[in-house]
Amino acid sequence: MKKAVRILIFVITVGLIMGLQHTINGISRYRVPGSSIIYIPSGKHLKLASFGYSALMADLIYLWAIQYFSNQNIWDRFENLEHVFSIISELDPQYYDPYDTGSLIAYYDAKDLELAFRILDLGMEKNPNQWIFPLQAGHYAQMFARDYKRAEKYYKKAMTVKGSPPITRRLYANAVFEQSDYQTAWHNWLEVYETTDDERVKKIASNHLYRTKAAMDIQTLHQAIARYRERHGRFPRELSDLVRAGFLRSVPKDLDEKDYVYDEQTGKVQTRVNPWKR
Repeated sequence: MKKAVRILIFVITVGLIMGLQHTINGISRYRVPGSSIIYIPSGKHLKLASFGYSALMADLIYLWAIQYFSNQNIWDRFENLEHVFSIISELDPQYYDPYDTGSLIAYYDAKDLELAFRILDLGMEKNPNQWIFPLQAGHYAQMFARDYKRAEKYYKKAMTVKGSPPITRRLYANAVFEQSDYQTAWHNWLEVYETTDDERVKKIASNHLYRTKAAMDIQTLHQAIARYRERHGRFPRELSDLVRAGFLRSVPKDLDEKDYVYDEQTGKVQTRVNPWKR
């Protein structure tokens, strides 16, 4: 009997909210920006008002939010985006879809990448045992912001979560490579290469190892070439001159034991082949 009463009260509460929404939607938004959602209280108060059905309340608000934020006629709809999705999080912290959807709306529709990060950070805070949120945030940082340091932080966090997919380490290795942290990139790609049974993944790792070794070798060669030029006033005629001049113990070769290509006119060194076409 008590359960039936609670359900009845909950239905009435939802009905009142929907009725209030209808009334407020009639207010001109040009006169009162954001008026269509000023009726939504904090998640804490809504949780109390849900009478134990907070997950259902979260689902209702989530479905409403998708419609609301896709309505292009509401010019000020994104002003309360973070508030709405924080309410859903408060009502049902383990409801995973809203974090992902909220971050997508924030980036693609609201054009607010930092807001997307905050929504995904909230997902991480509420669900530290889920790798999907730091992985998604790392993807945003790497692909949209070209912020490899931030991407590295997120990927590293995802790697610590049990069950994270193998690709996480590969993304992490690429992020550190882009920051010129070649030793860390080499270590991670080598681990991928040595631990996978997938020949396709092994080939990808091998190509990245080739690229990483080449980056380290070319950096060393360019530094030696710069010192040679400072002393002799010109570029060396060939890379072996660097050994004879005492700047190197030996001329490094690429991962396939082939010589690098050297241009004595510009002092530039490059790989003989494209890493992805070996």
